[in-house]
Amino acid sequence: MSTNEEKFIEIDSLDKSHEEMTGQHIGYRYDVNLVPDLNLITPFLQEYIDKMGWRDLNWLEDVHMGYEGDQAAVFDRNINGWVTIPDTIPLPDNQQERDMIARELLIKFQMSENHPMVDLNAAYRKF
Repeated sequence: MSTNEEKFIEIDSLDKSHEEMTGQHIGYRYDVNLVPDLNLITPFLQEYIDKMGWRDLNWLEDVHMGYEGDQAAVFDRNINGWVTIPDTIPLPDNQQERDMIARELLIKFQMSENHPMVDLNAAYRKF
């Protein structure tokens, strides 16, 4: 096992006690196949995690390219709905690469003025 894999499997006592208390576990801690392949990261995502000061994409490990009907899409939990991928974006055959594209497009949509949370922010912002 490589040191990269070992860092994802290590569980500190705080995380372990949280998992025991909630009865849930974080999948990528036990199955390194769930960890996104950072060799496939898009330039936008690399710049994003660098700017945010994060080391990896594990917070997005459950974001995958799926389908809404026959249209490629990514699920946005904030709006509880699918965001379709434009037909103009060519999609690779490799699922890991498709998932990286889905992560990038989800972040871009969530930061755009078209995201429904923008209206909620404007309506309910306190300051």
